[in-house]
Amino acid sequence: MEQSIEVANVPKKKTKSKDGWIRFLTKYGTIIAILLIIAFFSILSDEFFTYKNWTDILRSISITTLVAIGVTLSLIVKGFDLSVGSTVSLATITSTAVMVWYRQETVLAICIPLLVGLLVGLINAFLIVKIRLPDMLATLGMMYMINGLHLTITKGYSIYNNMPLQDGSLAPGKILPSFLFIGQGEIFSVPFPVIVMFFFVIVIHLCLNFTKFGRLLYVTGGNEEAARLSGVPVNRYKAYAYALSGLFASIAGIVLASRIGTGQVSAGASLLMDSVAAALIGYSVFGANKPNVLGTFIGSILIGILLNGLTMLNVPYYAQDIVKGAILVGALTLMYKSRKEV
Repeated sequence: MEQSIEVANVPKKKTKSKDGWIRFLTKYGTIIAILLIIAFFSILSDEFFTYKNWTDILRSISITTLVAIGVTLSLIVKGFDLSVGSTVSLATITSTAVMVWYRQETVLAICIPLLVGLLVGLINAFLIVKIRLPDMLATLGMMYMINGLHLTITKGYSIYNNMPLQDGSLAPGKILPSFLFIGQGEIFSVPFPVIVMFFFVIVIHLCLNFTKFGRLLYVTGGNEEAARLSGVPVNRYKAYAYALSGLFASIAGIVLASRIGTGQVSAGASLLMDSVAAALIGYSVFGANKPNVLGTFIGSILIGILLNGLTMLNVPYYAQDIVKGAILVGALTLMYKSRKEV
């Protein structure tokens, strides 16, 4: 009888040990992956682990992180915003058009795209909260409408200095140096986009974890019906999340336009998958088991390091999409694993 009890206990110990390893990898797997990738590319390339390359990595992920912050906010309320990539492109078009076509100053080139992005977010919120369309269908429809708006406004052309207009004349304005500083400038050898990225990561992280607004966002996403019965205006907080998602996509679009110095209709297309992957990776970082900005930032770092290293090894850009897809699958796996652990 005692021997049978001992035999019965052996699988349980193995199962507990296995579960412990799964929890450990779910919690710290992203950090371990980043360290292994850094070591791998550092061995293969002497230029990888240099200050210049790391500033390039941070500069490149700054735009992805800004978009991913908005995606994270929509995920917190159990939503999903597929229109962020198109909103980024719209912001690049709007900001450059204000300067090149209408000869306006940098302030308007920043404020108008922000208002446009906020409007896109509010329309998404109206369709989801008031009309009660499924979030993915509503934002997918918005994505196509924005893409059509891009082509209608620009006729499919990029916006740049001295571009020819339809009447045969040249555009009267130009992209101002003060605007270009946003994406290309540096402060004490630190790229300005990186400063912008760290600022918003810190501010939103503190807001979500230490303010009433952040707590109610999580409550809304955690159990909408219970939150409503507790007196939380869930519809208002869902609208806040989508409005902020559109706003952050526009901030990313402004940074992108100032970095490349043109307005391009498809500039934000590739950012959708990158930002979604970063936000989903953030679910499991440090065992958070929920969308969080710090985890999203770490997810952006993982993607940025990987793509930078592949580029340095001359891996074709089309092959990098395979890696992005694998990252997305891995992020979803970690997310569902972390949910099961709750």
